[in-house]
Amino acid sequence: MILEIRDVAKSFNGFRALTNMWMHVEEGKVHAIIGPNGAGKTTLFNLISGMYRVSAGEIHFNNKVITGLSPHLRARLGIGRTFQIVRLFDMTVLENVMLGSHCITKAGFLKTLLRFSTQEMEEERVTREKAMGWLNFVGIHHRADQIASNLPHAEQRLVEIARALAQDPDLILLDEPAAGMNPKETLGLNSIISKINQMDKTVLLIEHNMDLVMEISHVISVLNFGEMIAEGIPSEIQEHPAVLEAYLGRKR
Repeated sequence: MILEIRDVAKSFNGFRALTNMWMHVEEGKVHAIIGPNGAGKTTLFNLISGMYRVSAGEIHFNNKVITGLSPHLRARLGIGRTFQIVRLFDMTVLENVMLGSHCITKAGFLKTLLRFSTQEMEEERVTREKAMGWLNFVGIHHRADQIASNLPHAEQRLVEIARALAQDPDLILLDEPAAGMNPKETLGLNSIISKINQMDKTVLLIEHNMDLVMEISHVISVLNFGEMIAEGIPSEIQEHPAVLEAYLGRKR
C-alpha cells in the first residue's frame, strides 16, 4: 500500500467532518473518492497533504507515518496535489510549473531564478527543461510564456497538474480536475490521467463526473457525512445499495 488512512477523524469547532476513516490506496492504481457535496472528500485531501492536522488517527505514506509532517515535507516525500479551486501564481505558465520543482531542488526556486552560482544556473536550466516537458505532457507547451491567470479555465487546471507532476510525486491528488470542463476537454483529461498512471504513479482522484470516474478508476471509495459507506471496483459501486441511497435518496 502506498497510502493508509487509519482511523482518522477531523473536527472543526465541534463539528465532525470525518469520522473513523479507514482507506488503503494501492500503489500504481487510480483510486477515486466520490460522494455528495459536504461528504468530507476535500477535507480528507487536506489531511493527506498536510494542510489540515488530524484530530485523531494516523496517515501512513510509503510505510512512513506522516501524520505530523508539514505540507512541504510531505511534498518532498512524494505527495503532489491540485486544488478544487485553481491556485496559480501571477507568473508565466512555465514559471508556475517550475515552482513545482522547488521542494526537490537543492538551491530552491528563487535562487535558481536569481542564478547565484554556476551550479544554480545549471539547476535552473534543468528545471526549466523538465517543466517544458511536463507542459508538453499535458498538451499546453505552446502556452509556456503566457501569464497563467489569462488562460482558459480548463488549461489553468492542466497547468496545476503539470506543476504537481514537476515535483515527481509517487502519489498525486487530483481534486475535481474535470470541474468546469466541457466533454472534449474531459476526454483529454481522461487521457492525461491514464498516461500519469502508466508512468507507475498512483492517482487519488476526487471527481463528480461519474462517467470519468467509472471509466478510469480501479477502485472507488464513497463518502457520505464524513464516513466511508462503500468501497470497491466501479461495477460494484454502481449497484451498491448505500451508494444508491446517498446519491438518489432511495434504497434498492
